[in-house]
Amino acid sequence: MADDWNSRIIEEFRANHGEVGGPFAGRDLLLLSTIGAKTGRSRTTPLAFVRDGDTFVIVASNAGAPTNPDWYHNIRVNPEVTVEIGAETVNATATPITEGPERDCRYAAMVRVMPGFAEYQEKTDRVIPVVILTTQ
Repeated sequence: MADDWNSRIIEEFRANHGEVGGPFAGRDLLLLSTIGAKTGRSRTTPLAFVRDGDTFVIVASNAGAPTNPDWYHNIRVNPEVTVEIGAETVNATATPITEGPERDCRYAAMVRVMPGFAEYQEKTDRVIPVVILTTQ
C-alpha cells in the first residue's frame, strides 16, 4: 500500500515540477533515489526536507515505526544518492547523524517546519536518525 501511495506522489511531483497536493500541498518535498542494499535496484522515495545552506536535511522517521525505513538501510550501504528538487536533479552524498547535539538541532528544525515529526519521535523508542544530503 505504501508503494502505491509513494508512486502517486512521485508521479504528481514529476508532472508538476515538485508541486504536490493533498496532505503535502505547500510543503517542501524532494525525491530521494537510493540503490537497494539487497537488490541493487534504484528505489525512489518522496521525503520532507529542510534546506540548510547547500545541504538538504531529511529524517528517517518511518512515521514513528520501531524500525528505520528501507531507504535509510540503502544509504548506509551506498551513500551516493540522487535528489530531485522541483525540476532539478542532483547527485548527493548521504551522511547519517544518529546522536548528539547536531542531530537534535537538525531534528528540531524539521519539527519547526512539520510539527508531526515530534509525534513520530514520541511514538518510537529508537532515536530517529537525521540524514544530511550534500550535493556534488
